Amino acid sequence: MADQSYNKSTEAAPEAQQAAKFVAAACIGGALLVMSGLTLTGTVVGLVLVTPLLLIFSPVLVPAGIAIFLAVSGFIFSGGMGIAAVSALSWIYRYATGKHPVGSEQLDQARMRLANKARDVKERAKEYGQYVQNKAQEVTEGS
Repeated sequence: MADQSYNKSTEAAPEAQQAAKFVAAACIGGALLVMSGLTLTGTVVGLVLVTPLLLIFSPVLVPAGIAIFLAVSGFIFSGGMGIAAVSALSWIYRYATGKHPVGSEQLDQARMRLANKARDVKERAKEYGQYVQNKAQEVTEGS
């Protein structure tokens, strides 16, 4: 008999937990929905009140906003280029001192491929020069 009452209480516990979770979620969701509505209302009221001021001062505010945007973007771009330059110089210093920074293997492979290609072009140019010289000799001997 005690076992049956124990089983009923453990079965009722998950239902009570689910109900408590649902009530808590509904309360939090309702509060957030009310706050969202109040924020929207405040934004609309503020926009209605400030719109005449924005229209009156727009000949001053728009160019000022553009100037501020250009100045801020210029500073950000300049800072970014400075960071890029410092990191590039740091990478070059580590590469020159033999510390093998990230990507140095790719640079070495590219350098080797370029050297091999230059050697191939040099050999082809030499062969073509000999071919042209032979043809010139044939032409001069044939005349």
